[in-house]
Amino acid sequence: MLLKAEEPQLLINIPSMDEEVFSMRIRGKLRPTLRPRLIDLFSGAGGMTLGFSPFLGHYFEPVWANDFNTYAVETYNANFGNHCVPGDIVDLLRDPAITIPRAEVVIGGPPCQGFSLLNKLRNDDHRKQLWRPFMEVVERSGASIFVMENVPQLIGSVEHQEILEVAVELGFSAASARLCAADYGVPQIRWRAFIIGCRFTDPKSVFPPKRTNYPSDQNHRRAFAEREVPYISDPRPYKTVKEAIGDLKPPEGTEIRDEPPPYDLHFGRNPSPKSLKRYLAIPEEGMNRFDLQKRAPHLTPECWTFCGTPQVGCS
Repeated sequence: MLLKAEEPQLLINIPSMDEEVFSMRIRGKLRPTLRPRLIDLFSGAGGMTLGFSPFLGHYFEPVWANDFNTYAVETYNANFGNHCVPGDIVDLLRDPAITIPRAEVVIGGPPCQGFSLLNKLRNDDHRKQLWRPFMEVVERSGASIFVMENVPQLIGSVEHQEILEVAVELGFSAASARLCAADYGVPQIRWRAFIIGCRFTDPKSVFPPKRTNYPSDQNHRRAFAEREVPYISDPRPYKTVKEAIGDLKPPEGTEIRDEPPPYDLHFGRNPSPKSLKRYLAIPEEGMNRFDLQKRAPHLTPECWTFCGTPQVGCS
């Protein structure tokens, strides 16, 4: 099926079924002749760019990125090319010396703290509006596709509706959903919100993608009542942490080592006596910080209950 985009001109030959694309990718058969240009906003160290790279079976060409944290920018540039710019995206877009390059795809995860349930001050959090510079970059770059990621609480919010409205004004069809990482082979039950926009076709035809993994626990309860997403023809059970990293040697020391990945970052830690008490307070599989607050409030870090979001150095 051939789809032609608006400016910049883009001709894409894509398989008609998302399952076919998935199968081609995991078999290493996805070899497109076109490498769409990619911009990553709020990029951090480049985790989202990594997902669009040949390392994970995709072939996009990163051309520009931005993050506020200079250490994250340095890490990004060391891995993906020297095109990640440090600074506040709002200030950068006001700077006449900054040129946003042409790109077919813009990706990114605007700060999620403004929507997180852990943030007790979220109603007045200015970071909830940082989707606006994201969409400005989408417009200025001439992108045909955007992918925005955030915490699941974004879906259904006032900002969610505003994002969809702006997307339509810019000529996009949009689709949004909450996705669980475990449904797609990640050994973690972690929900995130995604908004996909496309100028040349309706993304609802391929999004949400078919699930590749299913819960083996018959009593498993989903955190969100999302509409049922079908499975691929041969889904597998949820992957466990042991299946993912059980073949690694035991961790050594407590510092980064000069060894090839993943052993450079495969080290242990020396938990404090208070941390050990917290571990013992939530012994059952799947328990988390919320269970700690209920079962042992005296062991809960003060910053968790005051501002809602754990802070660096909080103990």
